[in-house]
Amino acid sequence: MNLAFGFAMGQSGNAPNLPGSLRAEPRLCRWLRFSTDGSVTLTPGKVEIGQGILTALAQIAADELDVALHRVHVVAASTLGSPNEGVTSGSLSVQESGTAIRHACAEARAIHLSLAAHRAGVEAAVLRVVDGTFLAPDGSVAGTYWAEAGTDLLEVEARGDVAPKASAARHLAGSPVPRLDLPEKVFGQPRYLHDLRWPDMLHARMIRPPARAARLRALREGPLPGDACLLRDGGFLAAIASEEWAAEAAATRLAAQADWDLRESLPEENNLAAWLLSAPAEESIVAERGEPAPPAAHSVAARFTRPFLAHGSIGTCCAVALWREDALEVWTHSQGIYNLRADLSTVLGLPPEWIVLHHVEAAGCYGHNGADDVALDAALCARAHPGRPVRALWSRAEELAWGPLSPAGMAEIEAAVDAKGRLCRWRTVLRGNGHSSRPGRAKDPTLLAAAYLDPPFTHPVAIDAPLAAGGGGQRNAVPGYQVPSLDVRMHRLLEMPLRSSALRALGGLLNVWAIESVMDELAERSGQDAVAFRLRHLDHDPRARAVLEEVARMCGWPRPAAGEGIGTGIAMARYKGTGGWCAVAAEVEATEVVRCRRLWIAADIGEVINPDGAANQLEGGAIQATSIALKEAVRFDRFNVTSQGWDAYPILRFSEVPAVDLRLLARPEEPPLGAGEASLGPTIAAIAGGIHAALGIRPRAMPFTPDNLAASTE
Repeated sequence: MNLAFGFAMGQSGNAPNLPGSLRAEPRLCRWLRFSTDGSVTLTPGKVEIGQGILTALAQIAADELDVALHRVHVVAASTLGSPNEGVTSGSLSVQESGTAIRHACAEARAIHLSLAAHRAGVEAAVLRVVDGTFLAPDGSVAGTYWAEAGTDLLEVEARGDVAPKASAARHLAGSPVPRLDLPEKVFGQPRYLHDLRWPDMLHARMIRPPARAARLRALREGPLPGDACLLRDGGFLAAIASEEWAAEAAATRLAAQADWDLRESLPEENNLAAWLLSAPAEESIVAERGEPAPPAAHSVAARFTRPFLAHGSIGTCCAVALWREDALEVWTHSQGIYNLRADLSTVLGLPPEWIVLHHVEAAGCYGHNGADDVALDAALCARAHPGRPVRALWSRAEELAWGPLSPAGMAEIEAAVDAKGRLCRWRTVLRGNGHSSRPGRAKDPTLLAAAYLDPPFTHPVAIDAPLAAGGGGQRNAVPGYQVPSLDVRMHRLLEMPLRSSALRALGGLLNVWAIESVMDELAERSGQDAVAFRLRHLDHDPRARAVLEEVARMCGWPRPAAGEGIGTGIAMARYKGTGGWCAVAAEVEATEVVRCRRLWIAADIGEVINPDGAANQLEGGAIQATSIALKEAVRFDRFNVTSQGWDAYPILRFSEVPAVDLRLLARPEEPPLGAGEASLGPTIAAIAGGIHAALGIRPRAMPFTPDNLAASTE
């Protein structure tokens, strides 16, 4: 025991460059523990939102510990025992949490082997680990992980000097293991937060004002259905009842009884560009390179705009809260439970340690939807009914209109090629609100209800992370192509008429589309093939070249049109400039509307832990991007969002989903990179290129509807 403990403690606290999330939480016991029943429990701080992270993390741990996969149990994140890994976002779960678990398990394995070797009187190097049992050269058992369960072996900090297994020695990584979270979902077992019920539970429905700028003047009295009662705090209104139907009916009745002072506060929907250009903004330099550039032979100047976007989750946001003697417990599908706890602490006036949050799977969004907001709704209602769990559920109108929206944005690009057909200069100016209003990052809370309480909190204007941390509006704004003269600037708006925050790929939705469209146009004007033109400027990035060449081969580029009004576009990007590489080709058909018929995707995301999970993420991102490109836009008047149902906010239907052909470029020796967001920008750009091939139109505004395409020709 002492030998193993000394081995683990040797350099405790002296390893500032620990990999992944171990930097934030180096204690091994916060990541894993062994049980006498022969199981391993992982306690990561990243959460499952449909991306299959629980399966991938289990594969990593099983590989590193040499145990069967069925022995590994991944516990949902909780502030009671999980490390604080911030927010599950940015396609970083495998990259950050997976890397931490791999190294934590490697050190745990080394600690246990050292102890077993000491007891057996042999060198640790001669022991083999077979499904958690340590075997000596003669086949005798020298120990097991399970025999040390309950000891303090892992009550130490990681040292960072134990190398994980080489990629060739891993047996599960790279294998398409069935998702661990799917059986309960497939067979309808109550895994989702929406399905769970507590004894004596109450139901809550909120009543939102009819305008973004509204003050509650009066609330007429009247009977409410069943045992429903009203909670009022300033302009925050909720109907609470022991039966769900009564809460819903009471909310409808209370909405009719409320009298509000309203004022206009939103820009003109049909003139978003003017607002983006005129709103006060903070300018920052994203990238600047001023090498001498040869004279321009061909140039392009173009403006690209995108609307506000909703997450459009099929399930609506939900939370359950229980208030006991000034302590709060919340079950939430937040993507950042520690961040949410910080804002709940501010609003409710409770010390953070008095608030416990448990993550439970629910409506996914791949971004910042209303999951954090509904947690505050539930907490406020639970405070009014201590001792009883309160389940708050949003309506479809709340989901589409009141959750944080992905901000509208504009990209203005001027670029040129010289007489040799090479890029010689590039200038981009971006405008839009920031892409982060997540909780826990500002002095004031960002949660919806906080602005309607008495006294109210002020919602801080959305920010953008620094480019080194992935960026926001400036994400993927720096072209991945070689160009001597470069100037990219961001104008982050300082007014936020509609609360904006993160949606999958953030600024990459606009920026990749804009960059790749300009690359297409420069290639055409200089008489070059679009793929060959890109490859000329990717000599510095062989992995980018590889995905582009692969997708061109997959689709048969240059692909002849299959008929009138049919065309194929192609695009590529390295996500965030530091993540996975992805190239997409899209075949579109333009009739009365544009339809994407087929997608080809080639991606390099380093080591792939679960190929099936990675494929799901890349395909899912591309299909979501298809919906965004062709259909989605938040509608609003001067008072409020008006797209409060699927008729006003259409999304891609199953009958409209394109066929997808995907190839993963195997890089088992490279660090793993995220897959969830890499395909979105290139898909939108490839669809835009396909529209040009089919119709001769360069789309300049999303979504690519007939009206917007017609405006692009003016």
